[in-house]
Amino acid sequence: MYVRSLRLRDFRSWRTLDVDLRPGATIVVGRNGFGKTNLVEALNYVATSRSHRVSTDAALVRSGCETASVAASIVNAGRELTVEVTITPGRANRATVNGAPSRRARDVVGILRSVMFAPEDLALVRGEPAERRRLLDELAALAGPAMVAARSDYDRVLRQRSALLKTAAAALRSGGSSAESVISTLDVWDTQLAQFGAVVTAGRIDMVSRLRPHVVAEYATLAPASRPVDLRYRPAAGEEIVPAQGRADVEFIEATLLTRLAAARQKEIDRGVCLVGPHRDDLDIVLDGQVAKGYASHGESWSLALATRLGSVQLIRDDGAEPVVVLDDVFAELDASRRAALTTFAESVEQVIITAAVGDDIPGAVAGRRLAVGVDDDHEVRESYLIGETPGEEVAHG
Repeated sequence: MYVRSLRLRDFRSWRTLDVDLRPGATIVVGRNGFGKTNLVEALNYVATSRSHRVSTDAALVRSGCETASVAASIVNAGRELTVEVTITPGRANRATVNGAPSRRARDVVGILRSVMFAPEDLALVRGEPAERRRLLDELAALAGPAMVAARSDYDRVLRQRSALLKTAAAALRSGGSSAESVISTLDVWDTQLAQFGAVVTAGRIDMVSRLRPHVVAEYATLAPASRPVDLRYRPAAGEEIVPAQGRADVEFIEATLLTRLAAARQKEIDRGVCLVGPHRDDLDIVLDGQVAKGYASHGESWSLALATRLGSVQLIRDDGAEPVVVLDDVFAELDASRRAALTTFAESVEQVIITAAVGDDIPGAVAGRRLAVGVDDDHEVRESYLIGETPGEEVAHG
């Protein structure tokens, strides 16, 4: 699988961008703030329907514009599909495949499979649980739109149930029909939260089971002298929902969530927040029997983050796909041994897109087409554009 072309309109800092891409390595070099990461963020958005940098779409639309669009032509096993997503903050996004509208924008998820490694990935080890939950949800989404739909439905129910909890205490104090209405509505939301939450939780548990051996193997390659690594899913609903072997049982998880919701109801009403569900789960990255967060050294943390991303590539390969790999400004963060390991890995993939602020950050062994991000000073508003290796060769204007 590879991306043959990418077109942006009013996405982030890019007014327009039209660039042809090729299999092998494409290296994009330019000073910080000129749009390198925006380019690869757009590719990741097509793959996952989410930004790896922000939680809402408003920041993706160029200042002063109402919409943004990203179009990518993807070649997979000799077949080419062009996916275009139109982003409109505050409204549902629209998507087309080869010009034909999709019923929902999330239905195009999985056409492009990609794995991105960026400096922000250190948060996978050192950051909050939301970063690790996002990793699992993105991997599950790459398998197709079903998990995207389940997560979207869960988020919708969670928002509505949380809003009800914020007002439930006052309604219950007043008693009467108001209290009865709150209890009845909470029962409905509990059922839906457990239903969608069980699908999300089961998908994550199964994903950890599949990802674990790959991360263990990649970490052993990156840090052969280091301590052993492991992954384990830690659900707020209780460890019993994680099977010792085999696939997660959706019905059992749903029943367990309903039981936990009933037990926590008064506490949730008192606090006005939802205390049960996959939005409170975590993925433990374990080093030598201890959770790596706050325990692993800086070098170990980088190796763990990198092993997690490389393991993700191997997991997608298990499904018979060769993902596009994106390395966003990471070589400068790695020592010589990790650079060498990442270089070797980059040579094994069908297409890798690498960004760097300075060309010298890229090891000489990484051979491929090099593009530079420049700035057109003739514009009243500074605009980025891509130029090729040959001086004066304009590849794509922004």
